[in-house]
Amino acid sequence: MQLSSNDLKYLCEIAISAALQAGAIIREKSAVSVAVQSKKGGESLASQVVTEVDLMSQDIILKSLIPTCKEFDLALLSEEQTDDGVRLQKDYFWSIDPLDGTLPFIEKTAGYAVSIALVSRSGRPMLGVIYDPVEQTLYHAVNGQGAFRNKKAWILKPSTDLAKHPLTVVSDRSFVQQSYYSKIINELETIVTDMGYNGLKLIQIGGAAMNACWVLENNPGCYFKFPKTQSGGGSLWDYAATACVFNEIGAVVSDIHGNELDLNREDSSFMNHHGILYCGTDELSSWIQSLYRREYAIKNEKLLNG
Repeated sequence: MQLSSNDLKYLCEIAISAALQAGAIIREKSAVSVAVQSKKGGESLASQVVTEVDLMSQDIILKSLIPTCKEFDLALLSEEQTDDGVRLQKDYFWSIDPLDGTLPFIEKTAGYAVSIALVSRSGRPMLGVIYDPVEQTLYHAVNGQGAFRNKKAWILKPSTDLAKHPLTVVSDRSFVQQSYYSKIINELETIVTDMGYNGLKLIQIGGAAMNACWVLENNPGCYFKFPKTQSGGGSLWDYAATACVFNEIGAVVSDIHGNELDLNREDSSFMNHHGILYCGTDELSSWIQSLYRREYAIKNEKLLNG
């Protein structure tokens, strides 16, 4: 079935309620010690840890969303459940990360959030909800209906005087561990000089959802991950909600080649095959894509294609 704009608005309100309820539990549990368990994930530590709070959050969210699956014939994909493949058969599916940024949550630092999206079978994010329990900030967007911050219309203000603003580069900690990290930082410092930004600001503490939101909160900014052969690079549920917010606010979200994110990948839930790129401006997006093509594309594509 095809969802109307009113259907999407209704489903978004349900997702918002679920995210706020889950966020309240996460905030409550953030003050106490929690048991940490290992799970199968990508190559990064962040994708290999889970806590009881992840599961508690998921239970709260599913209690709200499962009834909508029957009512609107929706599939469901959640980080802490096995992918049953039904998302490839239904017109839409929920894409849920009940606690994105488990590692910063464990370390009791900022950078974790609840992330809920509804995605079409073609991979288009139709609505996105992100709730930051630390700052108690709610971000949401609905396809064709705009982006919102704490339920107020959110408009990305252009940076007219770059000399007054640093270029904010948001990354996860696996980026710091890459062999090309120092070279990329040097290239970014060149971009700062060439484009006239007031220095380089690095944020390297959060999960994928808050990393993307911090790009918008610190515009001009960017968040990117290059393609790689190893499983990982984040998963569908890490990027679906923020992709909707970026689309609706008029920022730039794509893979590293400038194409739409493959948010319903058939052969895997990982996003390492094409990378991701979030930017506050088209010009900055073009710079990062050019940097990748110039320095890393040929080597990476040979590895990815065997």
